[in-house]
Amino acid sequence: MHFDVAGDDFYLDLLFFHIEQLRYVVIELKTGKFQPEHAGKLGFYVSLVDDRLRREAHAPTVGILICGDRNDHTVRYALGRSGSPMAVSTYTYDSLPPSEKNALPDADELAAALGWEGEAQGSHD
Repeated sequence: MHFDVAGDDFYLDLLFFHIEQLRYVVIELKTGKFQPEHAGKLGFYVSLVDDRLRREAHAPTVGILICGDRNDHTVRYALGRSGSPMAVSTYTYDSLPPSEKNALPDADELAAALGWEGEAQGSHD
């Protein structure tokens, strides 16, 4: 989703609307380990959605950051003063059943498809 902020372009990775909870859900995706600045970017996107899309009848927007790895202590400090509901989660192929793993591309294939060659183990902003 694209937002123009006084001439600056910003693109949310994923934006959903939860019908039962009447709230927007902003999802930011990172391939590498969680960094504190990721929380700032997610908070920026949550504020942007609240300002531009959220209506009075809607519940507060939720921000979820999904990354390859995290240090729970770093996450706690990064989100400690946030006034918005935000969470950080990790992803892994390891817990998937073998049939599901075989149906999905691996990290190198995804990085190549997205033009991120050599970044499969790094981070992407």
